[in-house]
Amino acid sequence: MTDRALRLGTRRSKLAMAQSGRVAEAVRQVTGRPVELVEITTYGDTSREQLAQIGGTGVFVVALREALLRGDVDFAVHSLKDLPTTPHPDLTLAAVPLREDPRDVLVARDGLTFAQLPEGARIGTGAPRRMSQLNAYARSHGMHIETVPIRGNIDTRVGYVHNGELDAVVLAAAGLNRIGRIGEVTDFLAVDTVLPAPGQGALAVECSASNADLAAVLGELDDSFTRVAVTAERSLLAALEAGCSAPVGALADLLADGQIANEMRLRGVVGTTDGSALVQLSTTGPVPETEDQALALGRELAAEMLAKGAAGLMGERAL
Repeated sequence: MTDRALRLGTRRSKLAMAQSGRVAEAVRQVTGRPVELVEITTYGDTSREQLAQIGGTGVFVVALREALLRGDVDFAVHSLKDLPTTPHPDLTLAAVPLREDPRDVLVARDGLTFAQLPEGARIGTGAPRRMSQLNAYARSHGMHIETVPIRGNIDTRVGYVHNGELDAVVLAAAGLNRIGRIGEVTDFLAVDTVLPAPGQGALAVECSASNADLAAVLGELDDSFTRVAVTAERSLLAALEAGCSAPVGALADLLADGQIANEMRLRGVVGTTDGSALVQLSTTGPVPETEDQALALGRELAAEMLAKGAAGLMGERAL
């Protein structure tokens, strides 16, 4: 009975449904089988507390993983940056599809860019990583801003700008792209200004480790460069012993000589939320050909950052 519908577990949010819908279509094309979306509510979706207080973004993953382990769904799609860095022993990361734009973006009132924001502008974001880097950038450019912690989906966050509560909010370009709202962006934040979260813009397709046949099929959606890039970024995060809510930014990108990508650069940043202290370093090496090489790149950069005092900037270490 190989033609029964494959059940794809997804969060219920508009963004998660859009992301999962794209993966479902790709899986249909690869397998020729129907794929049905199974909507699962996670604790992270229902709690109104700040993410750092309820255990970081792993709270979006637990319910999906439990459904996988019970056999309620055949595979699940996550935002990769929500996955804990420690692998789950009974699950396999079957595919990391081609990454969307990893940058953060500004949605501001009156079409303003970051540089045009007024003195004392109130900028909403739920991420200590964003607060840290925005505050550091403002400080170094003689700007005064106030970062305001917010939660909620894209509609809720953008709503704070439209109703005048905030001057701007910072969101991920990938999410706005996936729901067709990139036109609302008033400024794309250069990665030199704000490094994204490790794995930002990438999706994770996960299934049971015991289902080798399904894992092999889903593996056709894998993008090898995206995988080594996010593996290096997440290795850095893990080696800093930082949870998903820690103020750590990381991005691995290709350095091309003409058309041939021959090196990968990994950049990392960690800082205090107020931006008064940052440790920002980068390393460059050959494009990793194996997962172990990608992991090593992340660990090496983390060791350099720790030697420069990164641990003291992250607040409480995740135990």
